[in-house]
Parts: sequence; C-alpha cells; structure tokens
Amino acid sequence: MEARLAALKAAVPLCRDQAVVRAGSLKAAGLVRLILALLPLIKRYDQQIAEVFASHPDAPIFKSLPGAGSALAPRLLVIFGSQRERWSKGIEVATYSGIAPVVERSGKYCLIHWRWACPKFVRQSFHEFAASSLLFCDWAKDFYLTQRQRGKTHHAAVRSLAFKWIRILFRIWKDRCPYDPAKYAPASA
Repeated sequence: MEARLAALKAAVPLCRDQAVVRAGSLKAAGLVRLILALLPLIKRYDQQIAEVFASHPDAPIFKSLPGAGSALAPRLLVIFGSQRERWSKGIEVATYSGIAPVVERSGKYCLIHWRWACPKFVRQSFHEFAASSLLFCDWAKDFYLTQRQRGKTHHAAVRSLAFKWIRILFRIWKDRCPYDPAKYAPASA
C-alpha cells in the first residue's frame, strides 16, 4: 500500500492544460451527480428483483448454488427461464451463452475460439458465477487450479469451469431439485 501511495505522489499529470483539466473536472462532477440521482431507482429495481425472484417456484434451485448470492441467482434463473422445453440438452445452453468453444476445421487447419455471436450479458453471467463459485465450492476450485496448471489463462480456466457448471445447472433445473454438492462433486472432478 505504501508503494502504491508513493507511486501516486510521484505520478506526473497527463495534461496540465487548465482548460482540459477544468472541463474534465466539471464532467466528473456532473457524472457523480447523475449517479447519485440514479441510486434510489437502482435500489427500487433491486427490491423488485428480489421480490419477484423470491416468489418464483424455481428460486430454491438457484438459491442453492454456491456463490450465486442475491445478484447472480436471479440472473441465472432468468437465463434458464420457466419453459423447460426450451432447452433439451445442457450443451444448447452453453452454445447459446457463448461459453461453449467454437471449433473451425479445414484439412490440417484447426482453430478453437470463443463465440462472438451470443448474448454478452448471458456469457458474462455464467463467467461471473463460475468465478464466484471458486470461493464456495471445493471441486470448482480444484478444477480451476487443474486448468491453470495445464497452462490456461485465468479467464480460459473460468470459462472451462462455467462450461462444467452449465451442465450441472441444466440438470438441477430440468429435475427441479436444488444443487447437492455431494451428488455433483465426484462427477465433476
């Protein structure tokens, strides 16, 4: 912390032009006022989300997830929805969300990359849930560490974990039963 404070004190301003500095300062102050004005509305949205989520019949399923909490559990419920005929396999959810990798092959050429054409907030929700589960789920942490030891970057390892989680989420959603770590931990290793 002290090194960081020293670096801040030694920092050189990017620009000393007072017109630019004053305009930037005024813009920052205006944005702060806008954010402060929006906070009560955001609080009302959060309350309504919590109320609707609590009344949904599938809420116990998503509340049972390790690390989902009050923000991610409703997001995951919205992704899966109430129409169980919408998805017939977990891979469909993984593909739709952009978590499933795309493989392009032609002759000796093979390229694996992530999906660009997908709902980004859905992909982000699965990614955030997988990362959050690392703090609350031993098998998830072990899986993540194994992926890192194999040379994957942090985000690639989290995406691999999210891919695994999607299959579990799909099964508990389809079966309408809360997550049971004893049932899924051995299968995910």
